[in-house]
Amino acid sequence: MPAPKSERLLNLLILLLVQRRPLPKERIRALLYADSRPEAFEKMFERDKEELRSLGVPVDVEVVDAFFDDEVGYRIAPEAYALPDVELSAEEAAVVGLASRVWQHASVAQAATAAVRKLVDAEPDPDPFAGPDAGPDAGEPGPVDDAPDLAPALIGADDPAFEVCWRAACERRAIVFDYRRPAQDSPSTRHLQPWGVVRSSGRWYVVGHDTDRKAERVFRLSRIVGTVRPSGPADAFTIPVGTDIRETARRLAPPPATEQAALLVREGAGGHLRAAASRVVHGVQGPDDATAWDRIEVRRPASGLADEVLALGADAVLLEPASIRDEIVSRLRAVVA
Repeated sequence: MPAPKSERLLNLLILLLVQRRPLPKERIRALLYADSRPEAFEKMFERDKEELRSLGVPVDVEVVDAFFDDEVGYRIAPEAYALPDVELSAEEAAVVGLASRVWQHASVAQAATAAVRKLVDAEPDPDPFAGPDAGPDAGEPGPVDDAPDLAPALIGADDPAFEVCWRAACERRAIVFDYRRPAQDSPSTRHLQPWGVVRSSGRWYVVGHDTDRKAERVFRLSRIVGTVRPSGPADAFTIPVGTDIRETARRLAPPPATEQAALLVREGAGGHLRAAASRVVHGVQGPDDATAWDRIEVRRPASGLADEVLALGADAVLLEPASIRDEIVSRLRAVVA
């Protein structure tokens, strides 16, 4: 009994791709179409060959023997079929490395890890900001509008609403969720056509078109109550041409509260904090004598300050403000417990 079409196409693709010399038609029949009668083989082979070509696979016809041009064979030249090498600029590689850290908290972690592993031999390094000297905080817009937003080495994407919103935006599928605004006693139900999920000032937002209010809206994921429910079919809407969801989030999301912070940071660590610091005092007394320590004074979004300090591990100690220092101590004690 002949193999299913999809199986035949895959087998034919593999067979012709691994050949160094053209493979005669009779040999192809013996290997892949042995159960077919001669007439059926001719029809199936011609259909399968044209199907591969319609998919962009270059099936070449070549003479089997240079001294006898009466017999032809078939092969797929790997150099004509293989994708070109991926070459990334420093900025593009940084974005890939940064995105892979986000996906470690989502269901595509395995695929992201595999993709980045395939790029590690390429230059530039796809993770140039790993380690204690990470780049500036992704949440703070830089002085140049089109400059890439760099980020600390750890970015959490483990909010329960993240994956559903992200997948709905990819599929162009509407979503429904309950949302609690500040000072609201109870949440309200919102209907949204999500355009994308973006991180701004240390928080995750879903950006899209609110079908109830008939206007673009931004919703902070941490204020979503309960689960996000997909609604309706995929490809149900289109994103307006020229939409920049990051700019929309910055324009519509309320500015985050900031705190003036003072930290002790180990020499050579905390590059993103040093870049934004209003004052750096070198060579101060630190909690240990393993390395030199610096005192850094910087204004940061209050919502993400504890995460930033904890991400630096033993290389940073928060001195002020006391409320966030207490939060850090409480979280560390919970981990130990």
